[in-house]
Amino acid sequence: MKCLNLGCGTRFHPEWVNLDIAPAAPEVKKWDLLGDLPFGDGSFEVIYHSHVLEHFSRSDGQRLLQRCHRVLGRGGIIRVVVPDLERIARIYLRALDRCLAGDEVWKNRYDWILLEMYDQATRDVSGGEMLAYVRREPIPDREFVIERIGREFHAMTATRRHSRHNRTPGETLREAANWIRRKMVRLVVGQQGMHAQAIGAFRESGEVHRNMYDRYSLTRALLEAGFSSPRIVGPAESSIEGWAGLHLDTEPDGRVYKPDSLYMEAERA
Repeated sequence: MKCLNLGCGTRFHPEWVNLDIAPAAPEVKKWDLLGDLPFGDGSFEVIYHSHVLEHFSRSDGQRLLQRCHRVLGRGGIIRVVVPDLERIARIYLRALDRCLAGDEVWKNRYDWILLEMYDQATRDVSGGEMLAYVRREPIPDREFVIERIGREFHAMTATRRHSRHNRTPGETLREAANWIRRKMVRLVVGQQGMHAQAIGAFRESGEVHRNMYDRYSLTRALLEAGFSSPRIVGPAESSIEGWAGLHLDTEPDGRVYKPDSLYMEAERA
């Protein structure tokens, strides 16, 4: 069975074909998903992408689904995983009602769910306010945050400092070159221009969310791309043979990798 994982990040199966714009391992091929997929028609039996589609505008996301339809063979399965807008919205409304009723427990949950709704779309720096939130000490309602984002919580709270004493000569040279480049740009465009350039470069980097999906809009997007029989599935549930054992949406101990997700599969008729 020939399988394709798009925008795989660090989560991939070595026997699959794995694409990402920033490869994390030799098993991953560098590819920008804004362009056409580098495969012939009907090349794969399975296509999977998780928390990728929301990083594209609606039109670009629709083009990606159409390209997936092209390279998926007849009878093949596409599995799409995205943040679940409906669930976020329902939790937000519950949090709002509980806060208005004076429930102290839900005040921090209200703050967090607002970040889930807006920070990932509006942030101007990597990690945004969500990263700042989970690095607070103590973290307000820590268990609720873990329940929402799962393993991502531990990645966000990990120490990312890189000691100067451990830098390689190549890293030191690159830092010096970047410092000179920044100084030259500042002379040309000024401090305000530098700030605007940094924000623009970040927002084009692919981290921010440009669209959100619920069970209705994702179903519609898959149908418009030419797929048939869209259906909601669970993180360990799939029509893909041996899916649970691949541990792409779940951990070996059964925990869900991204609990805030909507999982949907469809077929290429």
